[in-house]
Amino acid sequence: MNISSIALPLPLLRGERRPRVALVGHLGTGKSTIFSAAASTAVAHERLAGEGPAYEECLVEVGLDQISLVDLPPIESFHHLREPDRVVLKYLLWGDRWPAIARHESRQPAAAFRAPDVLIQVIDATALERGLELSLELVLLGRPLLIALNRMDEAREKGLTINARALAEQLGVPVLPTVAHMGVGLTALFAEALRAARDNVCPLPQPPSPHIVAALATLNQLLARPEIDEAFQVPRPLLLMQLAENDDYFLDELGAHFPQLLPTLQAARAVAAALLPRPLAEELHADRHHRAALIYEQASRLAPRDDANRGQRWLDELFLHPRWGLIGSLAVFALVLYMVFEVAAGLDALTSARLAAWAQEWQPASTAGVVGRAVVDALIGLVGIVVPYMIPLVVLLVALEESGIMHRVAFVVDRGFHHIGLHGGVAVPFLIGLGCNVPALSAVAATAAGRDRVIASLLITFVPCSARSAIILALGGKYLGGLGVFAIFALTLLVIALLGQLLTRRYTQAGPGLIQEIPPYAVPHWRGILGKTWERTSDILTIVTPLLIVGSVVLALLAHVGADVVVNTLLTPITVWWLGLPAVLGVPILFGVLRKELSLLMIYQALGTTEIVPLMNWVQIATFLIFITFYVPCLSTFAVMLKTIGRREAGFSVALSVGAALAISGAVRLPLELLTR
Repeated sequence: MNISSIALPLPLLRGERRPRVALVGHLGTGKSTIFSAAASTAVAHERLAGEGPAYEECLVEVGLDQISLVDLPPIESFHHLREPDRVVLKYLLWGDRWPAIARHESRQPAAAFRAPDVLIQVIDATALERGLELSLELVLLGRPLLIALNRMDEAREKGLTINARALAEQLGVPVLPTVAHMGVGLTALFAEALRAARDNVCPLPQPPSPHIVAALATLNQLLARPEIDEAFQVPRPLLLMQLAENDDYFLDELGAHFPQLLPTLQAARAVAAALLPRPLAEELHADRHHRAALIYEQASRLAPRDDANRGQRWLDELFLHPRWGLIGSLAVFALVLYMVFEVAAGLDALTSARLAAWAQEWQPASTAGVVGRAVVDALIGLVGIVVPYMIPLVVLLVALEESGIMHRVAFVVDRGFHHIGLHGGVAVPFLIGLGCNVPALSAVAATAAGRDRVIASLLITFVPCSARSAIILALGGKYLGGLGVFAIFALTLLVIALLGQLLTRRYTQAGPGLIQEIPPYAVPHWRGILGKTWERTSDILTIVTPLLIVGSVVLALLAHVGADVVVNTLLTPITVWWLGLPAVLGVPILFGVLRKELSLLMIYQALGTTEIVPLMNWVQIATFLIFITFYVPCLSTFAVMLKTIGRREAGFSVALSVGAALAISGAVRLPLELLTR
């Protein structure tokens, strides 16, 4: 056996070591979109020193490392600081540990906020020159800096070509192209942020033009005092620029704390202004604008639109666009439904249905024969799960994963899953659950951990699998009509959403944010498909099969010794009193634990007819279908849950599903009965 090792960068940046990474930039650059794409379901909202706009912060997993990601309010410029920009600058400089010059202010930091370790400036690629001016100011902070060159798709559509490597060489900072609303480039961006935190490499100095440096030499020497450094705790180049531009805040604080230096400083500013063709503040601003324009010209050019990857861009528009991406997700969902209700139904008719018809001719009377028939029924049920519903659907979804499409679907639905306390990465297991909950739970175990795994596993048991859907379509479609069937499925979605909200309150410790990786499109390889399919379906042989056989034998023996009357009597408080159903439906409900579609066959057997309307009205049919939809997951699902989330949570799942089934079906029954009166 070959064993390969991978060297990990040490120490891991987790816990107390995790860096604080702040997103900064102009308004409308996509900064908050990047934050939302990476954010966890638990986001802290705080105001900077209790004033100004709020910032957002959350914990994000990046591989084995972690970061505290902060979305700061937008900042326009350090030139003539506006009050909101001044508040942001204070936190970029000092966090919640304000220096001597700021301790007299009435509004002090109210929440702990360590100054950021790494800055990510988000620049709109279609307005690059304007963003570069702010870059030249952020460089003055002397802190590791990255640039997320966002909206590269829009720049490309406008014929603007930007050389990110040339831009990085000019600024001395990493420049990462991104398309935030599609999740493109975000994995590389945060990996680079971790590298910057480890290396702690600051940007290249970006001094002003030589004639300005010469003019400010006297003022620079004046500020070269330890007491000023201690009082301001501001990088010298930044403090020099702010005082040279006559920034009210820093100038006033210098006058208040060092009044003896104020006349000398004003004289130095006057000397510098006399050496320049324009007022000092205007000259500094014009010079920064000129340097940004030069960098822009060297790193960008207008060129005809490149159509080389037009097909890939069209697919991204279909699967990742904020508006149109939902169409691609719905197309995948429709394909899954087609597999469940058309392809799987055809395979079922060719396999388990024929086997069931063959076994129906065997009606043993002896105990040994009953046990043998129960084993056969269990194996037929196993074939009915695996062949038509499990394998085709898992193969389809694995192929979509291998092609890169499911990663894009997960990114699009991520925000929706956040409302139920989960990440979009569990979208694939939920889709698998439409076929069978068993492989869906195995997929959850492979894609989620901790709190997300538990909540997703609990919610997947409420996803109507093919067996439950078959009962709903068979009875509901015949006796309730299309509107009634739609109402039941819509109620299922509503219940899953509400339960997600409640479960996030039970499991209060929210998981960290995750970066949804957007891999390149690829043609699926059959070996990879078969390997992942086996990985997600192998539990059916090792765990489900023994329990399915044992459960089938136990229930068959109960029926053989005439215990069905006892079962119906014991379940009368539920079936008759609460649900208003005929008492003989107790056994079909109990057998539903073995496999849901057995309930449909046993309803006909218990009532003695396939035309159940004379014996049950439409309210009773609707109540029964709703109860079966939310009722305790089948034995196969419960067996996998024991392995996936443990005995305690699996038991809680049973209690939750029984409680939800009783509460919802009872709550629906009452208004429906009022309508019939």
